[in-house]
Amino acid sequence: MSSTPRALVALVAAIAIALSASVDAAGRPKKAHASQRAPHGAAHAKFPRKAIATTRPRVHAEPVIPVPLADPRAVAHDSAAIAREFDTWLAAVGESGGVAGLAATVVKDDKVLLERGIGYADWSTGEPVHADTVFRLASLSKAFAAAMTGLLVENGRLQWDSKVGDMLPAFTLSDVDGAQRLTVQDILSHRVGLPHNTYDTLLEQDEPYELLVDRLKEVPMACPVGACYAYQNIAFSLVGDVVFATTGDFYYHQVEKRLFRPLGMTTATYGRDALESSKSWARPHHHFGSSWSPFVPNEAYYRVAPAAGVNASIRDIEQWLIAQMGGRPDVLSPALLDTLHKPLIETERELRATPWKRGRLKDAQYALGWRIYDYAGETLIFHAGAVQGYRAMIAFLPKYRFGAAMLWNSESGLPAGLMPMLFDRYLGLPEVNWAGIDHDDATEASGNAD
Repeated sequence: MSSTPRALVALVAAIAIALSASVDAAGRPKKAHASQRAPHGAAHAKFPRKAIATTRPRVHAEPVIPVPLADPRAVAHDSAAIAREFDTWLAAVGESGGVAGLAATVVKDDKVLLERGIGYADWSTGEPVHADTVFRLASLSKAFAAAMTGLLVENGRLQWDSKVGDMLPAFTLSDVDGAQRLTVQDILSHRVGLPHNTYDTLLEQDEPYELLVDRLKEVPMACPVGACYAYQNIAFSLVGDVVFATTGDFYYHQVEKRLFRPLGMTTATYGRDALESSKSWARPHHHFGSSWSPFVPNEAYYRVAPAAGVNASIRDIEQWLIAQMGGRPDVLSPALLDTLHKPLIETERELRATPWKRGRLKDAQYALGWRIYDYAGETLIFHAGAVQGYRAMIAFLPKYRFGAAMLWNSESGLPAGLMPMLFDRYLGLPEVNWAGIDHDDATEASGNAD
């Protein structure tokens, strides 16, 4: 072989090695290591004393496995023991420094099995997270919008198939005829027909909601109204305008009156001013070197209150979980819950969204403000939320009235894998370490106080 071909082979081999180091197993570009990203924020935080590890301690990569089928005979009889084990995992996350702060709960029937805060509401002052610390719920807010609408339907103020154009005459889409067919139910199930997340980027650039709603008529349709799923925040928030048109009252007033107060959600509010007026509230955090640094909450998604405007503590969310699992029929009737949780549109992309979804979900659909999963043969009702500096997850198994929620105040993906680990354990499914935590570390950390 001549020297030129040998050089070419060597060059190709070098490029292949470099590329393999820069992509993950799925061929996606790897994210920059925390130490390689430019630090953000102001002065270095003083608390807590333990700095964040720049990598997760002893993370274990898990292989993709076939979706198993849950056996009802294997479901845990001791739910409290499962909650205690979940608590050890939370303690391990807290010890790792992988989040600024986090609040979590586990609920069975109408009983709270676990209520836990770890880390800090404000890393710079050392203010701890506790059960009444208020977080932003982000897209967990969508279920409140659906429930609020359902209460008006029960009261005869509107119908699920009420036409949005009849209540909001100025609203239209590029498909004018389609806009006239658009129903309240279409909005709440993301079947408007627009492309995914239409105008979210402009909302994040401080464009007013009212202007963006008006400009929806300029957007080419992705499909006919009602024919496909595409997640929305701007269009979803039209339901707030519908509530105002129907009741003559502001949307958030109606939610406070009909949901927050009856359910005893004493710290639940809407808007940034209300968040910052809370007795204890979790500041959003981002990485600052090897630590966390708090910053001022972003206003943008508060402008779409039905989609992402709720603030609440984990103690509030316990009451919300109990109500969603049928424990408060005086507020949310069984018939209304059946409607809210009824699958309406396939969301096939969810099946591939994360490792645990690939390993556990057999089907994924959207209902009214909720995602409905076939989780290894069992129905799991789920939603996640994310806005700058905050993350949230809530899920429950309606058949067993077993559920959990987590709220955290940093852009960390570490806690997200804990939720499927909890449901795996409850359902007796094969153990998979979806969060990459070390079980020995979790056991050692279990005795630590908040």
